[in-house]
Amino acid sequence: MDLLTNEAEEIIAHQEMITLLRKRIEEILKNYRPVMNGEIYLSGEDVCKLIHISKRTLQQYRDDNILPFIQIGGKIIYKETDILSILEQNYISHKP
Repeated sequence: MDLLTNEAEEIIAHQEMITLLRKRIEEILKNYRPVMNGEIYLSGEDVCKLIHISKRTLQQYRDDNILPFIQIGGKIIYKETDILSILEQNYISHKP
């Protein structure tokens, strides 16, 4: 029976695997969006990143009733399907 230490190749390989798994789990948790009743809800920051706009533009879109939203208390969220639907409705094809 061999003594396993932190310098053993087997232990080093396991430690590297654990580090990779930990990084992957952290990345998944960072981007995780819970599903509620089959719908994914996005924060304002998520919507800004998705459609490449500023927070001020997002606020203007809300004020102009361009984007539907849900406000609960001071929190505003957006249905992902609503955002994708608005994008599809406003798609302009360039036909030569």
